[in-house]
This record gives sequence, structure tokens and C-alpha cells, in this order.
Amino acid sequence: MTTFTRRQFGGFAGILAAAAVAGPVLTACSGTGGQKGQGKVVWSTWGTPDDLKSFDRFQEQFKADHAEIELVFQPTASYSEYHSKLLTQLSSGTAPDVFYIGDDRVASIIRNNVLMPVDGASVKEGDFAENVLDIARWEGKLYALPNDVNPDTLWYDKEALKAAGITDDPATLAENDEWTTEAFFDMTSKLAAAGLTGAVYWNYWATHDGFMTTNGGKVYDGDGKYVAHTDANSVAAMDAYAQRFQSGELKLADLLPEGAGSETLLVTHKLGFLAAGRYTIGAIRGAGVDETLYDVVRWPTQDGKAAPTGVAASYLAINAKAADPEAALTFFSAFLDADGQRLRLEGQGNAVPSIKGTDALVTDGGYPAHAQTMLDMRDMGYSNYATEAAVPDLSNQISVEYMQPLYEGKKDAQTALNEVAALVEEKTKA
Repeated sequence: MTTFTRRQFGGFAGILAAAAVAGPVLTACSGTGGQKGQGKVVWSTWGTPDDLKSFDRFQEQFKADHAEIELVFQPTASYSEYHSKLLTQLSSGTAPDVFYIGDDRVASIIRNNVLMPVDGASVKEGDFAENVLDIARWEGKLYALPNDVNPDTLWYDKEALKAAGITDDPATLAENDEWTTEAFFDMTSKLAAAGLTGAVYWNYWATHDGFMTTNGGKVYDGDGKYVAHTDANSVAAMDAYAQRFQSGELKLADLLPEGAGSETLLVTHKLGFLAAGRYTIGAIRGAGVDETLYDVVRWPTQDGKAAPTGVAASYLAINAKAADPEAALTFFSAFLDADGQRLRLEGQGNAVPSIKGTDALVTDGGYPAHAQTMLDMRDMGYSNYATEAAVPDLSNQISVEYMQPLYEGKKDAQTALNEVAALVEEKTKA
């Protein structure tokens, strides 16, 4: 499941409903009450019709391997509606047996004591990168595992760079540890001067946190305390990026007009860089453009050497009140193991696998040329901070109410970060 779905999709509920009725593997229904029982697993996630197709092969194989388990799929269209519905279902005892949770919600849901610890699964935490497990852990137990991930690599358009008179290749600079923030801003400035958009980012936690950590700053300390407002590098980084949003060199994908979204700008050669996940392959190929004109590079840093960025992820969890815990664990394990991730991700191009032994899914196709960058950013990166993710909607509130005004020039970086620090302290008081 892609983070693209989470951030962009929200207006196609009717399309999804039609797909759910028509699709042979989407046995949709309005609730799980009265349906659950022994030998049945009801599971749920969010997504566009195209996203949901990525589950077809897995579901067909699971049904063939486990004929004794009836599988019922209950998708919901939008990310926000999905979580609102899930919380209501968990409260009323009608939630699915197995379900997705977003990285900005998982820690808070865990604290409601509604999930089953996953230590009984055949997949083990050692099979997954520790850096994306922290927010799924509570009081020494693990309650969810990442189904897949999507580090936001910087996709770049070689034709747009050429039109702006840029001769350096970003990926080559990165290979030589010369991919600096200064070099990046020089390129975005030239792109803007040529009448193009320099770079586009989605306004969510991994973007502003990534700006800070790739420029030597800190967001939270080892004790989970918000410290960005007292870190000189973090303040300077947010100030530098905000200035370029205000000048128009950089733009927020969330605010682009309909019909001229980030992927449209990219495939029409009007955009230099797009911070986005592996799902961008589908947009490029779907547009019928020359795909060799596009490649990926990690985020720039002050010294040109690689630094961590946020890794968007979604998590799979099991209802503590699952009607058939053994069947739920069987499905959970099959969905997350290497074979399950291959069935869901091979040839789909919409996410990066989260389990060991599956990296070839990203690199074997040879596209983009520097596909290894996605794996490197996954391995070096970090999940949403547990302090923040433990408070429902806090990550979104920070992005919309504090970061967006900063990018729009309505406040300076120090003020914005001071306000975020005060908000986090208020929201996380015991």
C-alpha cells in the first residue's frame, strides 16, 4: 500500500465502492458484526482501485494455500475515513480481524489495548529493519509490523534540468558525496528562472523532519522530547527551505491546482524534482513518456554525504478480539513474509518491501537507474517519532497548522518550531 494513497486519495469513494462490488476478491460489507467466526478472516485497508488490485495475486494464492480459511476484504476509500471508521469499529467490537494502520496512527491505537501482540506470528521482528519498528512497540511488546515502506526519494527529470541549463547529474553528485544542499538549491533556482518548478514535496511529517535531519539537525532527542526549536541546524534548515517555498522555487503538492498535480508536472517536464515513493514508476509509465529521462537521488545534505530521512510506512495489526486468532495469525504472517510481499509488490512498482531477502524486487528491473537509492534510504531512515505518533492526528496538525504557514511566509522558522514544541508538550502531558 502506498503513501501516495494516503496523502492524495480522498475523492473517489464512489469509484472504490463500485470496484468493491464488482471485484471478485473484494467481498465488501458494511461491518463485521455477525460475520466473524472460526475459519474466517476479515481484513481491511484503504486505497484507490488501482492500489487494491495489488492484493489480487496474494489473496488468490492465500485462498489456494488455505482453503480452510474464508477471506473477506473490506476496503475503505480515503485514509482519514478509514481510520475514523476503524476506531469506531474497535470501540464497538465490530472491527476487522486484521487491518492496516498508518504510521501517524499506529502508536496511539496500540495504547488503547485493542491489538494482539504479534509474537505468535511466523515472521519475526528480526526480519524487519529496527528503525521502522519503534512506533509499533509498547511496554516491551510488538503490536504491528510494517507491510511495506516508501522512502521519499527525489525523482528528477533530466529534460527539465537540461532546459534550465543544468549539466550536473544529481545521482552522480550523490555517488561522489557532492550532493549538497547548496548544489540542490542552485538547481532549483535555475529551474525557477527557466519558468519551471524547482521541487515539490508533500506536507507531512517526513518532509519537515527530513529537512532538519539531512541538514544536521534534530527533531526529538533520545528521551522522546521535541528539541527542533532549540537546535540551530534545525531552525536554519527550516528557514532556508521556507524561503524557497515563499519564492516559488519549491511547492507543496497538497496545494497544487487540480489538473496540474505533482505527477502531471513531472511527466510534462515542468518540474525538476519530486519527493515521492516508488509508486512514481507507475505514473511515469502510465504517461507514456520516455522513462529513461527520470531517475532518483537521495536528499541533499550540508556536506554531501548521506543522512537519514523519514520513511513513510503503514503497518499490519491483529484485532485483540479476532474471532479466530490462529487464522488471523496465519493471514498476518503470510501477508508479511517474503513470498507475500513478492506477490503484492513484484511488478507493481508501488512500494519498497519491508522484510529481509526481498530487495531484488526493487533492483532487478533496473529502473530507475539508481533504484538502490530507495533501499539505502529505507535502511538509513527512520519511522515517525513515537512521541508524536502516539497522539491521534498530531502529525497532521503540525503539518497543516504550523508548517504550511511557515512555507507560506506567515511566520518565521523559529516561531513555528517554538509553537510546535509547545503543542507537543501540551499534547503529551501525562
